[in-house]
Amino acid sequence: MASSTRPHYGRVWITFLQNSLIREMTFRGNLLITIVTRGFWFAAQLVLFDIIYRNVNSINDWSREDYFAFMATGMLINAIVETFFMPNCAHFSELIRNGNLDFVLLKPIDTQFLVSFEKVNLAMLNQVLLAGALLCYSLLHLSHLELILPVLQDMIQSGQWITLLGMCFQGTAQIIMYLLLLAVGVAFFYSLMIALASSSIWFGRNQGLYDFWFYITVFARYPRSIYSGSPTGEIIRFAFSYVIPILLVVTVPSRLLLSKALVPSWITLVSVLITFALLFISRFIFKWSLNSYRSASS
Repeated sequence: MASSTRPHYGRVWITFLQNSLIREMTFRGNLLITIVTRGFWFAAQLVLFDIIYRNVNSINDWSREDYFAFMATGMLINAIVETFFMPNCAHFSELIRNGNLDFVLLKPIDTQFLVSFEKVNLAMLNQVLLAGALLCYSLLHLSHLELILPVLQDMIQSGQWITLLGMCFQGTAQIIMYLLLLAVGVAFFYSLMIALASSSIWFGRNQGLYDFWFYITVFARYPRSIYSGSPTGEIIRFAFSYVIPILLVVTVPSRLLLSKALVPSWITLVSVLITFALLFISRFIFKWSLNSYRSASS
């Protein structure tokens, strides 16, 4: 009997997605304006760094195509977070202020799941597509297909199937690791957001969430290596690499995908371990904050 009343989280999330689609289609003009605005911002970023790379060949060890792949990785992580989590975390303080959190707590489902996934910002999916297109563009230019294709044809004609299989396996493993590290980046930013949103229970209102998101992600917009060369830069680099790994969640997957060396080599493990620790800490903060909540009827 207990198993039959247990909520099916997949179906609940699909229902949330359907409701969000209906809501967006009700206000098509707003959806269109958001998509156009995000597209303009995306184009502005490309034009800016294209102008920069017309005057320099590389910044540290990042060429034009390398940096575009890095930019696409950061945009992918940001777009996923802003699609699925940002609207909900920003709305959490309103649930507390108007007393609707009482009804959320009464539902037979995990409260953090409900708070985190109820709304989906479908307009941001456009940003995911644009970032994916930029990533494909960068990788195609970096792979030099016009040079690789003749070599592959020679290997096929000479029957070097084991070598080809090894290359395919290596490439597949690299892509899988990249996707897993993207998921780590999304989890890292989500844990920060839900922990900040939880503070609304004590403060009553937390309108600074969007400001915090901008301030915290501005460091991740640039590769970790540019923060070296000055005492202040080294402090920022250390703090945002080993305390709160903001500089790692975009740099690490980008360098792995581009086959660039990571210094130190174990820094990938640092970003993964700290992210998992932050997930557990944010879960603890969320449940602790609910224990401090006083309902609107009390």
